[in-house]
Amino acid sequence: MCAGCGAPVVVRCILSALKPEDHAVIGLATGCLEVSTWLYPFTAWKDSVIHNAFENVSATISGVEAAYKAKKRMCEEKNTKETKFIAFGGDGGTYDIGIQSLSGALERGHDMVYVCYDNGAYMNTGIQRSSATPEFANTTTSPVGKIRNGKHGRKKDLTQIVAGHNIPYVAQSAPRSAKYGGFKDLYNKAEKAIYTEGPAFLNTFAPCPRGWRYSTPYLMEICDLAVETCIWPMYEITDGKLKLTYEPKKKLPVEDFLKQQGRFSHMFKEGNEYMIEAMQKSVDDEWENLKNMSV
Repeated sequence: MCAGCGAPVVVRCILSALKPEDHAVIGLATGCLEVSTWLYPFTAWKDSVIHNAFENVSATISGVEAAYKAKKRMCEEKNTKETKFIAFGGDGGTYDIGIQSLSGALERGHDMVYVCYDNGAYMNTGIQRSSATPEFANTTTSPVGKIRNGKHGRKKDLTQIVAGHNIPYVAQSAPRSAKYGGFKDLYNKAEKAIYTEGPAFLNTFAPCPRGWRYSTPYLMEICDLAVETCIWPMYEITDGKLKLTYEPKKKLPVEDFLKQQGRFSHMFKEGNEYMIEAMQKSVDDEWENLKNMSV
């Protein structure tokens, strides 16, 4: 994958939470992760893997889970080795194209984990905007020019939409630098998700150097700034109870995150101050709502 990409960092951390004696069946929605990790019949994955279309990874992995359970009921021989079912999709294949099959799988209660690696646009097909694209971001289908200044409309809150399905475990996390605990938060949430009975969902922050226009060595700094500005709050919802898993000691202003990326460079031009102010307000409002909901 591209140097400085957040997706492989997220995936390696999540799979490290799988016990060595257990096995996983991985479903991959079409996207950066899928095209970069296998070319049939070759694969970089050590566990079983299934490539799916953009829209149906949840349907596929839930079908495999149901078949596994049926076969296990018919098998007399006891097997101590657990098989876990994990789906990965980018924001295009999760927030947009795949949300209907995701919603169905969650509602049916399959014992599976869905992981969204959120890079904020359709990066694999040319950096087109998705409903996960932040307001004002410059993409190829929400360009900055005389007519408009980037994407219109705020980012969809998918984590809360999934929480509305009343599933056992929902969480939002990000990889961090060692200064902020590294991968501890993401690892702990991955372990909970994998070993929680029933459906679980992880929304993970996964920066994209090509679409976001940042220098590749700054991957972890971008992740840290997203959390420290509360643009990407880290929390979990267990059996309907929301808990903030990280609160910045001093919440940074959103421009600290924005100025690191070329997709937001127009926001710092004279006359565009209202964009930064609008984003700051929306971030502050969301953060206050989460704090009020937290147990």
